[in-house]
Amino acid sequence: MIIDKQLKDLTVLINETQITQGVLKIAQEINNSFPNDETLHLICVLKGSVMFFVDLIKHLKMPTQLEFIRLSSYGDDDKSSGRVKSIDMNLPILEGKNILIVEDIVDTGYTAQFLTNLLKAEQRPKIIKFAAFLNKECARKVDFHPDFYSYIVEDKFLVGYGLDYKGYYRNLPYVGYFG
Repeated sequence: MIIDKQLKDLTVLINETQITQGVLKIAQEINNSFPNDETLHLICVLKGSVMFFVDLIKHLKMPTQLEFIRLSSYGDDDKSSGRVKSIDMNLPILEGKNILIVEDIVDTGYTAQFLTNLLKAEQRPKIIKFAAFLNKECARKVDFHPDFYSYIVEDKFLVGYGLDYKGYYRNLPYVGYFG
């Protein structure tokens, strides 16, 4: 199978040790921000955030319920389209509940803002917060800021640790970029 980009051209940006440190940082912040005696409903945005999501939930102190949704604004492009292209969301009623949306990266902010606003309107949660492993502030197009994030990154197209290029490279145990 031939894909457009080769691993030999990949530069590691965040290694496995740094990933673990970043996950623990966010977990501690979440543990300090949500009541430990109330259920936290975590919503994993598939597919990219699954690795971060799994690592994160291992370190949370409160009872949790796990939900999964699928949104896309990239398709096979390496830039966000600026709008959500598809949505697959089958959530239970979360009115009055504590919600944490978990995403791999916030770049333009369009998808994060769209999802947060949608859940606020449809679910009317008690608390809703947003966690992203990576925060690409320099690419932001809307006024959205994740409540929790591990690292601020430059405007590079990143792969690994769930992030992909045309569906590939999600399985890399680090985050890197081509170029």
